[in-house]
Amino acid sequence: MAIRVGIGGWNYAPWRGSFYPEDLAQRLELEYASRQVTAIEINATYYGTQKPAIFARWRDETPDGFLFSLKASRYATNRRVLAEAGDSISRFVSSGITELGDKLGPIVWQFAPTKRFDPDDFGAFVQQLPGRHDGHALRHVLDVRNESFRCGEFITLARKHGMAAVFTDSPEFPSFADRTAGFVYARLMNADLRYKNGYQPKALDLWASRAQQWSTGAVASDLPRVLADDSTSLPPPTDVFVFFINGAKERAPAAAMALLKRL
Repeated sequence: MAIRVGIGGWNYAPWRGSFYPEDLAQRLELEYASRQVTAIEINATYYGTQKPAIFARWRDETPDGFLFSLKASRYATNRRVLAEAGDSISRFVSSGITELGDKLGPIVWQFAPTKRFDPDDFGAFVQQLPGRHDGHALRHVLDVRNESFRCGEFITLARKHGMAAVFTDSPEFPSFADRTAGFVYARLMNADLRYKNGYQPKALDLWASRAQQWSTGAVASDLPRVLADDSTSLPPPTDVFVFFINGAKERAPAAAMALLKRL
């Protein structure tokens, strides 16, 4: 089991001279960032297809034990009928992502805030997400952003397929901490520029405590849930992922490193 803490991407101009040293070449930013945090969520894969050689290069530039999570193609998730996403799902999974080897972490399927929960259509979508590809086990994350997903039927569906439902602290999206898979995936989006590390020290202390609770299979009892049960039937988590995403993005690396220090 590992608690992994990371950021979204690594190419971000405001980080140069604050997170990155002033004289660091941009081609070395991934190499540097991957030695300060333990995971990175890649956003570029959401917007466009990457070549296998790119995934192989990312693999080679990062240290042993590092993990990438990948935002899946928007062409699979931003559609009226999700049940018809099979070809887009296959193209993404077959695009070379397994070149990351043992550094391939979860795949995040992010849905628009306007996409409402339709049990039949959404169920047909998740049934098309493969459990393996090229000999690699695939783990899937469902990043749902419409209030209609805050229901027991969605939680039950995610548990049936062993897919993690994102927990977020953003007030803009539905927030619930029901555990639905053998790993936990949190996207923290409420950073504030007023604080050096994006969050107040007491808040980071609390997130460290929650991550440790998740890592034992316990439920962070102070966070909202849809269902009252504590998911004891699920296996203990193999990984806990905590990403500092958006909000005051300038503070994301500092927040991640501050949380890692507490852990």
